[in-house]
Amino acid sequence: MKTVLLRHMEPKQSGVIVKVTATGELGRRIRDMGLVPGTPLQVQGRAPLKDPVAIRVRNFTLTLRNNEADHIHVEVQDNS
Repeated sequence: MKTVLLRHMEPKQSGVIVKVTATGELGRRIRDMGLVPGTPLQVQGRAPLKDPVAIRVRNFTLTLRNNEADHIHVEVQDNS
């Protein structure tokens, strides 16, 4: 399995968060949303200009801006 930034994942791609590099207020906000290492997620889709990205996590949908998604490293699951 490979690790990529959440920003670079494609719609319908799934994975597990392995690292969150954000610090300070942004890091706290990301953690408060439940985006912590070990959390599975799936990219639901993107806005026409690729920002924001909608993800499915813990039975709800979140949208993140690309500057937030840049701090979330995800181990992508093979869909084969």
